[in-house]
Amino acid sequence: MADSLETQQAVVALSTSASEKVRELLEAEGDPSLGLRIFVAGGGCSGMQYGMTLDEAQEGDIILESDGFRVLIDEMSAGYIQGSEVDYVDSLMGAGFVVNNPNAVSTCGCGHSFKTAGDSGAPRSCGCGH
Repeated sequence: MADSLETQQAVVALSTSASEKVRELLEAEGDPSLGLRIFVAGGGCSGMQYGMTLDEAQEGDIILESDGFRVLIDEMSAGYIQGSEVDYVDSLMGAGFVVNNPNAVSTCGCGHSFKTAGDSGAPRSCGCGH
């Protein structure tokens, strides 16, 4: 179901604050079968957008073990977020997860959508107000 451990570790890393927040969310759910699913979907003002949810592993997922919980990434999304770091930021502007993606050549003002060098198409208005 998963690639080699070396490949898995290179896909995405979580900062300490992101790991702490994920553990807090998973503990609140109380379901040991759940992990953090990180995915990429079409949409957003830059063409692609990040998504995260608590989910069970699916066929074909890349599964990473991170600080006592599982990170689940489908194969298509892995190609877009390879080498990324997920952080959790709590500031005056709000709190949330942020993806620092080395593959993104442009991002939305809110940081929730992005475009890679291989993407095409015109940017759309940003739903976040940026």
